[in-house]
Amino acid sequence: MKKLAFILVAAFLVNYFWGNNPADNRPHVAEPGHSNSLISAAFENQQSDVQVEGHGEVVRVLPDDRDGSRHQRFILRLNSGQTVLIAHNIDLAPRISALSNGDLVEFFGEYAWNPQGGVIHWTHRDPRGAHIDGWLKHKGRTYE
Repeated sequence: MKKLAFILVAAFLVNYFWGNNPADNRPHVAEPGHSNSLISAAFENQQSDVQVEGHGEVVRVLPDDRDGSRHQRFILRLNSGQTVLIAHNIDLAPRISALSNGDLVEFFGEYAWNPQGGVIHWTHRDPRGAHIDGWLKHKGRTYE
C-alpha cells in the first residue's frame, strides 16, 4: 500500500511540475508559412509576444539604437504590404553587414505590437535559455 501511495504522489509531482514548465509560458509559435497572416492578425488585435517567422524587403535602414542594449534597426516590408521594424540586439548577436534597401531578410523572432506596424525582436539566442532563440538570415548567412 505504501508503495502505491508513493507512486501516486511521485506521479502527481511529476505531472504538476511537468505541467507548469516555464517553457509553456513562451510566446505562441506560428506554423511555417502562416506568419504573415499571424503578424497581420496580431497587428489588428494589438497583440504582442507572438513568435513569428517570415521574410521581407528592406525599405529603410535606420541608425542603431544605442540606449541600453544596442540594436541594429531596419524596416522590412512584408509581402502583405505591412511594414515591421526589426530590432536586432547587436550586443548578443552579430550585426548584418552591408545591409541595403531592397535586400531580402528572413527572420524568426517575437512580434510586439505598435501603431506603426509592429516590432520584431528576440532575433538572437537567449544567453539564459529562458526564451525561444531567434535569428535573421541575409544573403545566405544566419545571424543569431
